[in-house]
Amino acid sequence: MTDPVYRTILLFDIEQYGSRDDVEQAFLRRVLYDVVDTTLNTAAVDETARLRADRGDSVMELIDTAVPVPALVKTLLTETPALLHNKNRLLAASARMRLRIVLSSGYVAVDELDGWVGSDLNHAVRLLDSDALRDALKQREADSVLCVSDDVYRGVVRHGPLGVRPEEFHRVTVGTKEGPTVAWVHGLPGTPGSSEVAADVAPGPDAPAPRHTDIRIGGDQYGQAGGTHYGDQRFDFTRPARDERR
Repeated sequence: MTDPVYRTILLFDIEQYGSRDDVEQAFLRRVLYDVVDTTLNTAAVDETARLRADRGDSVMELIDTAVPVPALVKTLLTETPALLHNKNRLLAASARMRLRIVLSSGYVAVDELDGWVGSDLNHAVRLLDSDALRDALKQREADSVLCVSDDVYRGVVRHGPLGVRPEEFHRVTVGTKEGPTVAWVHGLPGTPGSSEVAADVAPGPDAPAPRHTDIRIGGDQYGQAGGTHYGDQRFDFTRPARDERR
């Protein structure tokens, strides 16, 4: 396994993917790739500064820390919803795509099977899968919802960089196997700022002890054009490098 490297972690997941047939799923995957690539191009993320893992109903991106996080946040709040709106307005309601999005950061390593491992990646995936984020998307008329980790909120969002309004983010508590964790969801109804407006249920005292296992994402990693990248990546790796639940 390579040594862990610090990266910005960006996750996209398609709502109700598992309820679609094979033809619809294939179409949604093409739309998802287009939305992700256009979003990152708009945020000036060079193809060589990103590494992709494909999970079928979702896409994971590891982004070099040289890419400014404020630009990513602003683009995810503006460009991504506009892209989805322009695509969905031409489609029947049953074919439209809605996305849960998580922006986080942390250390990720690549194992001998080209899988991604790390507790920071686990944390981001649990935010993506949380009831708080699922419910937030259900409450919105928009086609996407953005959740940022507490570190991203405190380090970037709360300072109000140009185009980002921290008062539009709302604190949520997400229950995980490791215990409750804090995140911030954009656009939830309720009191702005630090008010806690949604929560998952944390494990009770009789719950099984936490299992400190890592999530490993196997398979090839892809860049902007969908082709496998090897030597041209700028990552510090020594070698090249779930269906909708409800």
